[in-house]
Amino acid sequence: MTERRFDPRRWLMLLIEPLDPALLLILSLLLSYAFVLMVSASPERMESQMINSAVAISVMWVAARMPSQRILALALPVYVTGVLLLVAVALFGEISKGAQRWLDIGVARIQPSELMKVAAPLMLAWYFQQREGMIRVREFLVAGALLLLPVGLIVKQPDLGTALLVAAAGFYVLFFAGLSWKLILPVAVVAIVGIGSIVGFGDRICQPDVDWVVLHGYQKNRVCTLLDPSQDPLGKGFHIIQSTIAIGSGGVLGKGWQAGTQTHLSFIPERHTDFIFAVLGEEFGLTGALVLLALYLLLILRGCTIAAQAPTLATRLLAGAITMIFFTYAFVNMGMVSGILPVVGVPLPFISYGGTALVTLCLGLGILMSINRSRMMSKQ
Repeated sequence: MTERRFDPRRWLMLLIEPLDPALLLILSLLLSYAFVLMVSASPERMESQMINSAVAISVMWVAARMPSQRILALALPVYVTGVLLLVAVALFGEISKGAQRWLDIGVARIQPSELMKVAAPLMLAWYFQQREGMIRVREFLVAGALLLLPVGLIVKQPDLGTALLVAAAGFYVLFFAGLSWKLILPVAVVAIVGIGSIVGFGDRICQPDVDWVVLHGYQKNRVCTLLDPSQDPLGKGFHIIQSTIAIGSGGVLGKGWQAGTQTHLSFIPERHTDFIFAVLGEEFGLTGALVLLALYLLLILRGCTIAAQAPTLATRLLAGAITMIFFTYAFVNMGMVSGILPVVGVPLPFISYGGTALVTLCLGLGILMSINRSRMMSKQ
């Protein structure tokens, strides 16, 4: 009987075989960038962020090893579980800072809305695959209802930022599935008119006695603060004013690592999470911001390539939606930190501190890798 010897090269190949080299390289660069910024913004959180990263990468590896059809087979149970957890949050969830978003399951405290960022597009991609060749207006209406259910539950928490991300993820699936421009344009026109009205009549509708009906008071304040943060520079406008000062003071090359005055004098709020882009802008300037944008561009291009080459309708829809989620995260975060979008609590992808969002994003990367791996195996 021959004794098997430990072969490190064989085990290494087993570890890296399911991973896409391009995505893995981009992720490594983004996490390295995140660690550099975290050392400056909040060094006491470095250890926990490294643990978060290890967990997220493990989740990515597990997802990458799973065949894409097996992942799609989980769409219905994952979606139903996510919706039931959102209902449980509405009934039994913990209230923190005026919002009911968390659920204590004994061993951990979870935020089920994060699960829906992946579960919603996964469910819609699976649904359209079941109806392939028969996709009509009725199918889009059913898909819209499947999307609006979790979005509505998340809005009630209230968590407008997460609800918008879930809605965007689902919309991308609908769009790539062939949603007619006849249905998109009326919504776009209403949105443009609404935004234009808010900007044009901001002075009137932002008065304290004006009730916006569809939005909570703090959400109204965020929009009004965006229009004119100088009205309350030490209160509601403080976040936007200080973050834009930090970004502008960085110039082209920045003030240098750990040399940001706004950062280290604690003028930047939530500098390790939602406003970490302000830290980057102050310490590394326009150059550092362009490096980050280049990494995001490479990530999106690679994701689009995988989506274009995906072997089935469902995997194309899912890969396209996940790729656009990365874009949405980055666009919304940079927009709110720069003062061109309301503050909605969206982290900078792969850069901001936090475990739940990082795990969700790496799960998305793992699904992209699984789709690409399934395509390559089907050719063999």
